[in-house]
Amino acid sequence: MIFYPNSRHLGRIGIQLTLASLIALTCPLSNAQTNSPPYPSHPIQVIAPSTAGGGFDLVARVLGNKLSEQMGQQFIVENRPGSGTLVGTQSAAKAPADGYHLLVGGLSNLALNMGLYKQTGYDPLNDFIPLKLVVSHSYTLIGTKELPANNLRELIAFAKANPGKLAIGSSGPGSGQFILGTLLKSLGAVDILLVPYKGAQPVYMDLIAGRVDLFFDNSTNTRPYLESGQVKGLAVSSKLRATDAPSIPTLKETGTMDLEMETWFGLFTPAKTPAPIVERLRSEIDKAMQNADVKSRLQQGSGRILQLSPQETDAFLKSEVSKWTRVLKQAGIEPE
Repeated sequence: MIFYPNSRHLGRIGIQLTLASLIALTCPLSNAQTNSPPYPSHPIQVIAPSTAGGGFDLVARVLGNKLSEQMGQQFIVENRPGSGTLVGTQSAAKAPADGYHLLVGGLSNLALNMGLYKQTGYDPLNDFIPLKLVVSHSYTLIGTKELPANNLRELIAFAKANPGKLAIGSSGPGSGQFILGTLLKSLGAVDILLVPYKGAQPVYMDLIAGRVDLFFDNSTNTRPYLESGQVKGLAVSSKLRATDAPSIPTLKETGTMDLEMETWFGLFTPAKTPAPIVERLRSEIDKAMQNADVKSRLQQGSGRILQLSPQETDAFLKSEVSKWTRVLKQAGIEPE
């Protein structure tokens, strides 16, 4: 007997065929997803856009070591200095957005550079995704023991009465030391000689010897010299006084400069990095930042651990880029 299926049977067969087709189509995708190696499956590069030593390098190595321990893959630090912080940051902006290429971002390369260079080769707000900002440091203005001023107000008065007599040391044009030295001259309306050095150590040698009079350096670096009495502290650049040097007033407290400046650091990844990888990295960095040794090493005594949400971080970065582009322009610093 020949069986002729009715419409009801045909409908069931059609549904079965359709379901079978869907399963067949999705099986290769499911297998591909199942067989793809979990992230991370090989070492991760962390670009520090500076030479070894200093804030960028410290953050890269402290976090890199802890993340290697947590995630089971090496975080390899690669120092890429050049043109201030431009070379390393440019290379990170052009790197694949795959979670295997990270950047240490900070005040100098992601905010100050926008007002220092006409063409940076990257957009700090659109070429990178911030994973987490982890620490910030203030700067302290220090002077020689023989300086005829004990605070910033007295210093400004002396500099105005003796134009060209005082000299302040600084490192490269993109550094916070250079920016604050320049702002001291412009906002304080004083004639002070800005002397460039290759690094902070030579400045300290000349400062202690009395060959330069002033230095605006990372507060952590200034502490040993202040505690030993080799220099005197005049002001700190942060919003609040430093907990380990409470006698030194802030710039605003002196009534001479309406300015706040802290150098901050964090980890960034190229834009378009997949969201699951971004979230994984953020979670691992949050975990690392719960470690007491990690926090202590990042603080180095006077640093301030940052605890910002992704939304707060985005708002902060936009504010910093806008602020420093405006401030540098007002100070008469022309982009190169």
